[in-house]
Amino acid sequence: MGLNNAKKIGEKRRKDRWKDKNYIARKLNLYEKSDPLEGKNQAKGIVLQKVQKEAKQPNSAMRKCCKVQLKKNGRSITAFIPGNLAQKFIEEHDEVLVQRIGGKQGRSKGDIPGVRFQVIQVNDQPLHLLVKGKIEKGRR
Repeated sequence: MGLNNAKKIGEKRRKDRWKDKNYIARKLNLYEKSDPLEGKNQAKGIVLQKVQKEAKQPNSAMRKCCKVQLKKNGRSITAFIPGNLAQKFIEEHDEVLVQRIGGKQGRSKGDIPGVRFQVIQVNDQPLHLLVKGKIEKGRR
């Protein structure tokens, strides 16, 4: 390392940064480009079908989820249905409001693989109040 080597070291550091996948994703805004909600916290969509996802080890439960097609861009996502027997209040062609579950770094939370969103409203009625029996499901 000589006295006039700083320029060469700086260029090497700049070049080698592109071998780091986190740096590449940050610089090219890959998360924002692939995000189905386009940077927002919530989005409305139409239920296409109800599905069940198998939980990761060591759990063996079938988590209740639904496929939702977003209104804003037509993308299809899988959303978790929280609450005991809450899937009874969601049917096909219902309008739902989904939000991020809030796992680390935008990834899935808990033992549900590949599910990053959850349902919070069905036909403009809060899902947790429907489950408690405080209100009835709205007609569409």
